[in-house]
Amino acid sequence: MATINENQFATLSNGMRLHYASAGQPDKPLILFVHGFPEFWYEWQAQLEEFGEDYFAVAPDLRGFNLSDMPADRAAYKPKHIVDDLRLFAAQLGYEKFVLVAHDWGGAIAWNLAIALPQLLHKLIIINAPHPYLFLKALATDPAQQKASGYMNWLRADGSEVALAKDNFALLENFFKGLGQVNTGWFTGPLRERYHAAWSHGLAGGVNYYRASPLHPPTEDQPGPLKLEVDPADFKVRVPTRVIWGEQDKALPKSLVDGLEAFVDDLKVVRIPEGGHWIVHEQPQRINGLIRGFLSE
Repeated sequence: MATINENQFATLSNGMRLHYASAGQPDKPLILFVHGFPEFWYEWQAQLEEFGEDYFAVAPDLRGFNLSDMPADRAAYKPKHIVDDLRLFAAQLGYEKFVLVAHDWGGAIAWNLAIALPQLLHKLIIINAPHPYLFLKALATDPAQQKASGYMNWLRADGSEVALAKDNFALLENFFKGLGQVNTGWFTGPLRERYHAAWSHGLAGGVNYYRASPLHPPTEDQPGPLKLEVDPADFKVRVPTRVIWGEQDKALPKSLVDGLEAFVDDLKVVRIPEGGHWIVHEQPQRINGLIRGFLSE
């Protein structure tokens, strides 16, 4: 089990200062782990300990989360800026190419990076994060997906960060537990304390990801993806891609994986019928085994 170095910072050439944790030696191949909302680098504790043995395993706090910079401008959280952070971050670590593992919002950013900058990636591993075109289509045309994603519009509203923090993060905890948490025992004790400490640094950055994105269920005053004009051909992924999907995810149902093979040249999907949205926490050793298997292919 590799030792994690938690307290590291990188100031990127775009001025953004990112906090990150790592395990392993920087002369080994880079594997980058990217968290989602409302998480931070600690989502990947078990993966850093595992893969730090034979990789330089690194998990940053994305901009807006925990100890990384939190720009006030909501437009600073558009996916293109986060993609650029990851590109510059890997370069600053001294790597031209790396393996990318990502979940939730981190997965959304990872899909964008793989589409725009495939030359940076050896392999892409996605955990419960839909391909952007398939998600756009579902939000625009599928009433069930629109209902499942209704929380996104609540998070986009002014003041959501205040409501989430109220009463010792009571609403945020309910959100954390409400997207298909199957193994209810993991969000307790020291781990819960770590998350509370991270959330106490501020939540505006995290909800700004939702505010900056055009992908959300349509409303009367915000038509959302229905008004987007995109070409499916622009969403092709030419990086070897492996997808892990906890099928009990209430916000991102298993149907979002259907049709993915049309967008990814080299694809394998592993479905976990009893897994929820937080499968990384629910079954960390199983996730490690699947990642290990993908890397050896």
